[in-house]
Amino acid sequence: MLNMILLAADQAAGSGQGGMLGSSGGIVTLVFMILIVVVMYFVMIAPQKKQQKQMDEMLTTLKSGDTVMTTSGFYGTVIGVNEDTIIVEFGNNKNCRIPMNKAAIAQVEKADQAVAEEEPEEEETKADKKKKKKLSLGKNKEDAE
Repeated sequence: MLNMILLAADQAAGSGQGGMLGSSGGIVTLVFMILIVVVMYFVMIAPQKKQQKQMDEMLTTLKSGDTVMTTSGFYGTVIGVNEDTIIVEFGNNKNCRIPMNKAAIAQVEKADQAVAEEEPEEEETKADKKKKKKLSLGKNKEDAE
């Protein structure tokens, strides 16, 4: 691929020196190299920095009552938070409390979010029940006639 870029740069420079890059060909090659570095930055490095920033923010807002998933796939509830470690309670057994490094946390579900997500589902089911009742009442009236 690099050879193709250099060949294109050589042709763009219009040098007739048998494939040798002239001074303007060197500039075009330099521009192509800089362009490749910029594209690599935006494709690889910038998204990784953004993801690391989100992870750091997630770990700093960690508090008791949050549900977490560890990097090994275990789900638990945070019961204590220290500077670099947290205490996680796993399963229904209240005696299974394990201190962990914050770096071992892969995902966090806030206690507030879990409650907010459950409430609309209940409201939707109530609305669905009302619609079903209305539909069944309409069918019963037609059957009676």
